[in-house]
Parts: sequence; structure tokens; C-alpha cells
Amino acid sequence: MMEKSRKMMAMMEMLFGLFVVLGSVMQICSAESETIFLETFDENFDGRWVVSEKEEYKGVWKHSKSEGHDDYGLLVSEKARKYAMVKEMEKPVDLKGKTIVLQYEVRLQNGLECGGAYLKYLRPQEAGWTVKEFDNESPYTIMFGPDKCGMTNKVHFILKHKNPKSGEYVEHHLKYPPSVPSDKLSHVYTAILTPDNGLRILIDGEEKKKANFLSSEDFDPAIFPPMTIPDPDDKKPEDWDEREKIPDPDAVKPEDWDEDAPLEIEDEDAVKPEGWLDDEPEEIDDPEATKPEDWDDEEDGEWEAPKIDNPKCEEAPGCGEWKKPMKRNPAYKGKWHAPLIENPNYKGIWKPQEIPNPMYFELETPDFEPIAGIGIEIWTMQDGILFDNLLIASDDKAAEKVREELWKPKFEAEKEKQKAEEAAAAVPDAVSGFQKKAFDVLYKVADVPFLAPYKSQILDVIGKAETQSNLTIGILASVVVVILSIFVKIIFGGKKPVKPVVPPQSSGAAETSDNQEITNEKEEETEKEEAAAPRRRTTRRQD
Repeated sequence: MMEKSRKMMAMMEMLFGLFVVLGSVMQICSAESETIFLETFDENFDGRWVVSEKEEYKGVWKHSKSEGHDDYGLLVSEKARKYAMVKEMEKPVDLKGKTIVLQYEVRLQNGLECGGAYLKYLRPQEAGWTVKEFDNESPYTIMFGPDKCGMTNKVHFILKHKNPKSGEYVEHHLKYPPSVPSDKLSHVYTAILTPDNGLRILIDGEEKKKANFLSSEDFDPAIFPPMTIPDPDDKKPEDWDEREKIPDPDAVKPEDWDEDAPLEIEDEDAVKPEGWLDDEPEEIDDPEATKPEDWDDEEDGEWEAPKIDNPKCEEAPGCGEWKKPMKRNPAYKGKWHAPLIENPNYKGIWKPQEIPNPMYFELETPDFEPIAGIGIEIWTMQDGILFDNLLIASDDKAAEKVREELWKPKFEAEKEKQKAEEAAAAVPDAVSGFQKKAFDVLYKVADVPFLAPYKSQILDVIGKAETQSNLTIGILASVVVVILSIFVKIIFGGKKPVKPVVPPQSSGAAETSDNQEITNEKEEETEKEEAAAPRRRTTRRQD
């Protein structure tokens, strides 16, 4: 009985193990089946992607590492260039009636002032088209990704949809798209198309926009055209009056209304100011000007001295002929117009009548064209744009897995590096704030009365500390040591500062003259020493 139980337990363990293995295999197969296309650029793109041979696309693509990582990507290597490259799908990806996830990474390593970093998901091309001919005119079904220049700053999502009535392809732009992140980190852009006509835009896995393909509030123009349109053959009747108000036909101009009265008249009460110089011109010839030696009257014409303001007019109230100033005419009324009244014949603004739109159609879901290729066709003023991990999947879990495994570790490392750089950049600001406070204290200390004999030396050292920022901390410490030494000398003894000797007063003129000469000589020597020495700061710094 015991032996039989052991065999049963062993069989159950084997079955459990098989279930675990089978579950893992199914999980792997499921993940692989959810991933339709994945380009990691771990290997060089040559042979898999094709660069356009059109003349205008002179930008050079490079297989390059992302800055600070060992991970490779597709690099925009030159500024102010047009770039075009395409990857044909082995099998067109059908977008109808299923969930489709479009996702890729972009890192703007040098920022983005003006340029695009979007992808074009190409629809099947016309017969005879080759990938080497890829350009701006190559038809696409979806355009998705960042675009920034001037007032434009958005993550595009454009659907090119065919009108089944006209056969024309129309671009339908997502309204109010999210903005492009402004930093230089790796960001991942995700567009999720769902069978219920839904669209979700994610940046770094966070939903930024939700829309419905069939809603006129979400796309411009709406996918479905209007049911009616203005009749192009309708004409406005000749007697249709659109004037809401008209001049009153019964109004009469008042008899005292003078349309010829000027706006301004002379001020008859004005009096010429006293001291007005009637005979003096406002400008005169410059008396110091001389005719240039190389002036040739025959070639250059008669030389005339340049004019300058008459200096006599600066002190006088005015020069030249005095005229009475103008003032506003109280009798001025201007052109008379009849007042406006309601127009009894007003019919409103004329509009043509509406007729059924022959191009109107309705669909339960957009008629998506399949994705036959992925193209990058951009014009940018910045280099350093790095594309990586381009994904097309049938489930958002596959996209989430790619974000977690391929994007997030890079992003987290870049964020930590950015924080460290910002912290390092903040240190000088903190130090400068500390230095300012320290200098303020030291200038106050230098003004202490009993340190007056040593003030010039202290100010000299402080001045050096301010001008030599790389030595500031060490010099500040030196200043503190100097001040402490002075304190010690004053408290515990040492040479006292020599008091200035005041020469005795003398009443003799000769003695006064001698003393004056000695004083002048000392002042001259002092001025020379101060001129030779570095300029010292003698007043406390102002904020």
C-alpha cells in the first residue's frame, strides 16, 4: 500500500513538472506571437534598412552607442540635414479588428530646437516603387512621434485614411496631442490602437492622451465627412440686404454744423516770452570745423561747415521767428454723418443652402491600410538624435515588457546621472552664497575700531579672496587666522601700533613753509605707493 502511494506521488510530481514546463513554453510562445516586429539595432543596420538615394537626403546615419551606455541605436549624426531610411516588412501588418501597439525609443542627446524625430508606417506602395526612392511623398498610413520647431511642440499622431467615395487619402491629425519632453534622456513613445476604435498615447509608459478614431472632437478633420455641404451652385439674390443698420434717411445736418472748421487754430492769447532771440538762428556753423585738406571743390562740391546747436539759444527761451502756438478748435465738428438706425429690410448674413454631401460615408471602424514598412524621413537642425527598440506588437503587455527590459534601465541610469550633475551644479551656488555671507562678516570685522592699524592688510587679503574664487576657501581661512593673531597680540602683548607723530605748531612763516614741503613730499610718496600697490577695497561691499 505504501509502495503504491509513493508511485502515485511520483507520477503527480512528474505531471506537475510537465505542466510547469508546458506553461513556460506557452508563455514564451505567447510573448513571441505578440511581438510582430522588433528592431533593437544591436547589429549594424546595413543590409536590413535601406537609405534613400534621393538627392535631398544628405544626412549620414550611424550605428552608434547611446551616450553613457553600451546599447546601440540608429544615430542622426549631422546638423541641418534631411534624413531618410526605410525598413520593409517581411509581411504587411494588418491593423483591422485587433489591438496593435506601435512603440519606439528616442533620445535627444543634444536637445531638439527645430526638427522631427517621428516614424512613418508606410502603406503598400504603387507598382514599380523601390525602397531607394523613399521620400516625403511616399504614402504612409500612420505618422507617429515627436516634432518640435518654433510654436510646434507635439507628439504627432496622423492617420491617412481613404475616402471610399472619392478615393482620396486625407490626413487626420490628433487634436491636442501631448508635448515633447524637454530633457536629453531616453524616452519611449507608445501608440495603442484597439478594436473599439480607441487610441491611447503613452510617453514612458504613462498615458498622456486618449481618443476615439470616429470622434470629431479627437481628430481634425473628422474621419467621416459632414453629411451636408453648402450648395456650390446656390447664388445670393440681388435684393438680399445684409446691412443690419443703415443711415437715417430722415436725419438733417444742423445749420450750425461747419464741416470746414479746422481741427486746430492759433492761440490768440499767447504772448512771446521775454528774452526770445528773434535774430538768432537755432543752428550755426561749427566754428571749430575746418575744411579737409583732401577736399576737392570740383569733385566734392563747395565745402560747408557742419551745423551745431546755437549756444545762445540754450540760455534763451527760444530763437528764430516766434509764432503763436496752435490749440484745438472748439468749433471743430468734422464731417457730418447721419445717425444709424435699424434696417427694416435686413435679412441677415446670406449663406448658400445645404445639400447632401456626395462624399459622405459611414464606417463602423476606420479602414486602416496595412503597414508594409517603417520609414524615418525627417529634417532636423540638431544632431545626436538616437532611435532604438522599434516595436510593433499585438498586445500592450509585450510593449510593457520591452519598456521594462530595454528602456527603463537606461532611463533610470540617465536620471541618476542627471540628478548628480544638477546636484554638482548646485554646489557652486551654495558655496557662493556662503562666501557672500563670509565676506560680509569679514568686512564688518575690518571696520572694528581697535583693528584700524591693520585694516589695510585685512582688506588686501579679503580683496584677493574675492578675485581668486578658486582659492576663496583657503584665503578665508587665512583671513580668520590673521584676525585671530591680531587678537592674541592685542590681548597678550606684542608691539603696539606706533601712534602717528603730530608735528608741533609753529608761528614762523619759514617753519610753516618747511613743514608744508615735508608734508607734500610725504603725500607724494604715499600717492606713488598707493598707485603701485593693488587697489584695496576700503568700504564694505554693498548687496
